[in-house]
Amino acid sequence: MNRLRNSLILVCLLVVAFGTLMVLGGCGQSSGKSQEKAAEKPKFPEKPITLVVPYAAGGSTDVLARAVEKVWTKYCPQPLVVVNKSGAGGIEGREFVVRSKPDGYTLLMGYGSGEDLVKPQLEKLPFDPLKDFAPVSRLSIHSVVVAVPANSQFKTLRELVNWAKTENKEVTAAISTAAGAVDFVMKGIGKVAGIKVVTIPHAGGAQAVTTLVGGQTIMGGGHPSEIMPHVKAGRLRALAVALPERDPALKDIPTLKEEGIDFYTWGSVKGVAVPKDTPKEVIDYLDGIFKKVSEDPEFKKSMEELLQPIMYQGPEEFGKFMQQAYNDYGKLIKELNITVK
Repeated sequence: MNRLRNSLILVCLLVVAFGTLMVLGGCGQSSGKSQEKAAEKPKFPEKPITLVVPYAAGGSTDVLARAVEKVWTKYCPQPLVVVNKSGAGGIEGREFVVRSKPDGYTLLMGYGSGEDLVKPQLEKLPFDPLKDFAPVSRLSIHSVVVAVPANSQFKTLRELVNWAKTENKEVTAAISTAAGAVDFVMKGIGKVAGIKVVTIPHAGGAQAVTTLVGGQTIMGGGHPSEIMPHVKAGRLRALAVALPERDPALKDIPTLKEEGIDFYTWGSVKGVAVPKDTPKEVIDYLDGIFKKVSEDPEFKKSMEELLQPIMYQGPEEFGKFMQQAYNDYGKLIKELNITVK
């Protein structure tokens, strides 16, 4: 009996031990699988992020990108690398971003400029700015300043318009890109004032302003960060801003309407976008960084010095704004019969 009882006890112990091993083995496998799964899940960002500026260095979009780059690493563990990809009037850089992998590592700076809101309504592009990009953040809106060389005979825009009408002369205008914000303003001035304005596109704002400073065109335009340093240095004379009201940063410069030209635009929108199909969590992460950047004291100081107002919007709000601005520009294009040859 004792021998039988001892045998039963031994069997029970073996069963318990075997069960324990099975449970522990199962837990170990589960834990291993969990760790493996966690290891497979990528963390964003794991490498530097590229911010593409589709214009030449030195323009308003470029200097904005550099201001962001300066404070970026305060809020992101990976650096932001600004890359200029000018060409085809701002289209080449945009197409590069559209064709990039939608993983959040290639961003577009300057989303909302004329190449996104105006040009697609005038000619066929290799992509659809509203459908092929996903908005991330709006950072600023830049007004357009109309200017002439400092030694110009024209002290006001009224004088320039009256001369063009009286002498039946065409007015050459240096602009950053075809169908961009400045081009739209110059064509609007010509249409409303009843004068012939011939726009001369460049690879970016900086190059257009260099042409204007050299006196190679009668007038030109650009954003405050491009024009005002030359005004202060005595190389250019600012005549008007293309806004419905005076620019708060340029209170001494009249609007086009004050100069007798009932026309205005909403300036050039400076936002950030990524290729469509970029994961929402990646977009939200990037937007969170840009929001922090927009609130950074050092960034605010830089923007004040650049005469670029901070006008932040998140992805959803920015997307709605883009659609509304696109529709509004479409109405103006029809009213003014603006075309691109």
